[in-house]
Amino acid sequence: MNKHLIHPKYRPDIDGLRAIAILSVVVFHVFPEYLRGGFIGVDVFFVISGYLISTIIFESLDKGTFSFSEFYARRIRRIFPALISVLFASVILGWFVLLADEYKQLGKHIAFGSGFFSNIVLWREAGYFDNLAETKPLLHLWSLGVEEQFYAVWPLLLWLAWKSKFNLFKITILAAILSFVLNLLGVKEDAVSTFYLPQTRFWELLSGSVLSWFFLHKKYLFNQSNSNASFPNVALNFISFVGILLLLYGFFRINKGLSFPGKWALVPVLGSVLIIYSGQNAWFNRVILSNKIAVWFGKVSFPLYLWHWPLLSFSRIYLGEIPAESIRIAIVIFSIFLAWLTCEFIERKFRFGNKSKEKLAILVALMAIIGTVGFSIYRNDGLPTRPYNQKLAPYKDSMKVSDKKVRCFDIPYAYKKEGNWFCGLGRKGEPVNYFAYGDSHALSLLPALERFANDYHVGVNFTGTSGCPSLLGIQSMRGDSDLEKFNCKALNEKVFNFVKTEGIKNVVLISRWTYYMGSVSRPLEINLIAKDEKHPFNRERCFVGNAKHSGSI
Repeated sequence: MNKHLIHPKYRPDIDGLRAIAILSVVVFHVFPEYLRGGFIGVDVFFVISGYLISTIIFESLDKGTFSFSEFYARRIRRIFPALISVLFASVILGWFVLLADEYKQLGKHIAFGSGFFSNIVLWREAGYFDNLAETKPLLHLWSLGVEEQFYAVWPLLLWLAWKSKFNLFKITILAAILSFVLNLLGVKEDAVSTFYLPQTRFWELLSGSVLSWFFLHKKYLFNQSNSNASFPNVALNFISFVGILLLLYGFFRINKGLSFPGKWALVPVLGSVLIIYSGQNAWFNRVILSNKIAVWFGKVSFPLYLWHWPLLSFSRIYLGEIPAESIRIAIVIFSIFLAWLTCEFIERKFRFGNKSKEKLAILVALMAIIGTVGFSIYRNDGLPTRPYNQKLAPYKDSMKVSDKKVRCFDIPYAYKKEGNWFCGLGRKGEPVNYFAYGDSHALSLLPALERFANDYHVGVNFTGTSGCPSLLGIQSMRGDSDLEKFNCKALNEKVFNFVKTEGIKNVVLISRWTYYMGSVSRPLEINLIAKDEKHPFNRERCFVGNAKHSGSI
């Protein structure tokens, strides 16, 4: 008798739930202001994946048909075709639109992504000098890394427990609780590590594993035997409805300013568990999630997830700014088209049909090749001799800051000085059309500004102070202890009045904005207090007030 892994019974409503997950992620990336919590769609994917894969493992172990080779062969045929396509396209796009340092980083991400360690390398990159998330075309592969790391250890753990006659359900519950506790403790100490590392994310997949055990062993809280009757089970409809409400709450309440995952991840995880548990005959699952459009998006959800973010990221890099709304919409439509093409003409060819061993060997070889290409790009410093990179070589050669210019930037007591309180860039006698200033990060643009001034025969005034963002009406917390030197409020007002008096039309504000307003990677760095006579010093009020003020600037 040939032993094979079981195939879970197909449920169209789960494909519909996948559609909700992928569309929420896409909307968040394209229009984050409309769906602040759309990124929790990834957590929905985790639950679905844990449920389906654990169903295969549990039932195959019960029947004595589990095979490691077949299990991982299925994973390769499922994941590799679309991933190889996206990695290959990223190499090509990067060649034409990325500078050497950007292409070098992309090469590293391709190499690690091909080995499913993207979450690890992204975790190690996070910090003071990290790039914007929007400029990392393969940032989204962190979730794939978590999933595949889970499937590297979970089947083996269950198999060992099964061979040793341990209770698989107790093992699953224990592992889920341990991971969830690590998540709660970790998010308070290091939110970045907790977001990216597998041990603090496994509980989300294990929630789906627990659910699969309940289904396989018929441990229903409500009788589902009559779910096909004329009057559906009210309790199951209620459970499905509560699950949908939880997801909706998460989409509009959770945002990247919160400590995530932590306790907040319970919202999408519990919502997904309830929806899957309610079964395909619950009204919402049967009517909404199982409709043809939702099912279609669910079937292309994986390649759509892979395609949409690199296209958005490359456009952001190429344009040097957030793409216009029309461009973002066009990218989404094109991503959906590419997802369909990938499913229809690439995934199908490798997942189904004959000669599976040959196809498996081809996929493994192609992934090894693309990983090697990425590593080569990284080792060769992003191939700086590429034509696109050479266009900017003259600017790169001039990216050196003289000691004189550094001293001109961070001038103590600049707000008090009458003369020599800023640097003049460009040739003498040129009309001053620009004023640039900000915090210490402004210094990184000083060589480019100087080159710009010389090339275009304009005058540029430049100044700033470390820790002082270029915004009116605020003071840094550091400034409170040394207002004689770091009086940001006075300096900003001085620049503002000077610009008005001199009639300078172009003002460049350069600061590390996320440092002062908090960010995902450094969420506790709310570093300002307001100097507003109408309001007391209040961190929360300052956070909101400054956000509005920066918008008005």
